[in-house]
Amino acid sequence: MVDTISSSDKKPTYSIVLVNYKTLAITTICLNLLRNALNGADVPVWVVDNNSADESTDYLRTVEWIHLIERKNLAPEQGHLAHGRALDLVLEQVTTDYLFLLHTDTFIYDAQVFNMMLAKCVKDKKVVAVGCLEQMDRGTLRTFWRFSSRFLKHYIRRFKLALGLQSREPKTYREVYLKSFCALWNVNLIKQHNMHFLMNERIPGYELQDKMLALDYKIECISPPKLFRYLDHIQSGTVAAAGGYHQNHRRTKMYNDILEKISKN
Repeated sequence: MVDTISSSDKKPTYSIVLVNYKTLAITTICLNLLRNALNGADVPVWVVDNNSADESTDYLRTVEWIHLIERKNLAPEQGHLAHGRALDLVLEQVTTDYLFLLHTDTFIYDAQVFNMMLAKCVKDKKVVAVGCLEQMDRGTLRTFWRFSSRFLKHYIRRFKLALGLQSREPKTYREVYLKSFCALWNVNLIKQHNMHFLMNERIPGYELQDKMLALDYKIECISPPKLFRYLDHIQSGTVAAAGGYHQNHRRTKMYNDILEKISKN
């Protein structure tokens, strides 16, 4: 059991929010695993359906233990804008001190991950968020290769631009923003400063992170090897589930491999 509550009259410490868009298979798995991991703990779970209008919406209406918000009849939205607006709807309504952001392609096997991340916020009141900078655990060699190749590409582009040669703008070679597939945010601090997850139409949480750091708050980062002891995450699994990639695309294959792994277990 997740020991988030010390007495029956104390409100839950944190809530959990997921956003669904046409991903019946992984949303079902995600919620079933989450419920099993929580094992009856009094943790509010919010799910926002972004106008799916399909079987996944019908399924969510049957799940009695979640708080469901349906965003209906929406004008066309970019994916990250729709996701951010959905998160902000829940942010307005939660009464807990903390809010965990999960994706429907995040599969929780051990709910102690919530306590582990929560402890970092409780220990230091200046910590506004806890999470991971990577969406998967690539292992030491792949991580080193990825960092090295991005580092070289960044400085090669800068060198070419300095010489007046044609080149693309150099991208940052370091990840600096928490990924929202599993991230904990301090609700009280966000509301205290009248901020939101979606600001300036950037990826949800990015502008918020920048502004909170500018106010001298802290971000705690958890390494992929540590975080992925507790969960699986299919990178861009929601896109793969909705048919956004070709059947032979590596992320589609990753999606199918993890679904097969879960079905065997």
